[in-house]
Amino acid sequence: MEKKGILMVISGFSGAGKGTLVKELLRRYDEYALSVSMTTRAPRPGEQEGVDYFFTDRAHFEDTIARDGLVEYAQYCGNYYGTPRAYVEEQLQAGKNVILEIEMQGALKIREKFPESLLLFVTPPSVAELERRLTGRGTEDPEVIARRLARAAEESEGVEAYDYIVVNDRLEKCAEEIHMLVDAARRAPVRRKELISQIREELYCFVKGVQN
Repeated sequence: MEKKGILMVISGFSGAGKGTLVKELLRRYDEYALSVSMTTRAPRPGEQEGVDYFFTDRAHFEDTIARDGLVEYAQYCGNYYGTPRAYVEEQLQAGKNVILEIEMQGALKIREKFPESLLLFVTPPSVAELERRLTGRGTEDPEVIARRLARAAEESEGVEAYDYIVVNDRLEKCAEEIHMLVDAARRAPVRRKELISQIREELYCFVKGVQN
């Protein structure tokens, strides 16, 4: 298997359980690294600087954009979200599969810049379950929840752009399914270029030797 890791995007409706799922992947398997995003939104209760997000203001975020310091960025519900470049490149070269937990707009930008990236979309098993999870957070009022559900309806129009859709019903099962998809993706020809070149070179050398 070639050493370089896969750049993988995990997106999904707000409330789909993406964050919990990513933590489960990191807990279970050693070959993953989470890219911590930068955002201008305020921290939620329990979130830690440099662990959940890098929290900043709009001026600093826009300065980072100008310096080409982000792999991608987007605006969502009035706030900026973006992926710092240096950490991502370092981890990929070290063989880690780098997880970007970002929304759809950012995911499509990643696919444009990195055609070999793997895009996964996470959804709960039903809209009723999605609403239950959003309400269960206890951090947002009904108006915000309604906006998030309306946003989910819009995002549902773009899921065909992803490589796989994963239903997050049971956490352990979902994490295992994603790991299997990533393992299979590492074997795709587009990510085995060194092996393909080696096989071709050996075959051509063999054919040339026979012909001589």
